[in-house]
Amino acid sequence: MKKTILILTFLTLTACSIPVDAPPPPTALPSDTPLPTLTSAPASTPLPTPTETPTPAPALCNDPRALDLLKSLRVAFENEDGDLLAPLVSPTTGMDVTFIRNGKIITYDAEHAKFVFETTYQADWGLGAGSGEPVVGSFQEIVLPSLKRVFTPNAIIACNELKTGGATYIPEWKYPKTGFYAVHFPGTDQYGSMDWETWAVGMETTGDKLVVTALVHYAWEP
Repeated sequence: MKKTILILTFLTLTACSIPVDAPPPPTALPSDTPLPTLTSAPASTPLPTPTETPTPAPALCNDPRALDLLKSLRVAFENEDGDLLAPLVSPTTGMDVTFIRNGKIITYDAEHAKFVFETTYQADWGLGAGSGEPVVGSFQEIVLPSLKRVFTPNAIIACNELKTGGATYIPEWKYPKTGFYAVHFPGTDQYGSMDWETWAVGMETTGDKLVVTALVHYAWEP
């Protein structure tokens, strides 16, 4: 009986000690360190803490901080500047990134966002809309080229409205309780504008600061 109890105890402790990804220590190379655990479940709003209560921006479309936040994101993406990106990420919920519309959501906290342009961690973004094959690769390989293409000074901006091109699906915002801005690239004449792309940026007010809670990608699908 004692032997059985010891075996069960060992199995319980083993199950509870599965290692998880952690932010790289100051002396480690970010490219050698995996990013956070992936998740395919929609983000949920955590219970407010006594010191910091995130709330959706009630007047987001009239808030000048929103356009400033979009500009800061653009500069961070252009320059691959993790130090600039990290403080733009929600300190309470992190930043959900969805590259494939029906794919997986990967959440980055501020610490991991700081190294997102350097890490080579091969993330699973879900199944490609056209091929049905898994799309696997690092943030800089899969997501960053699209962000750079869309976040330009000439991008079309819309508040709480998904500005898209021709689509074979109904574009929907995944977080109805959160305000957002759509940043739209209308595509090129060469491809009949079928190469359009849109990134929707979810925002919330935390304290007196506007931060990013989500980045959701939309594009033409066959």
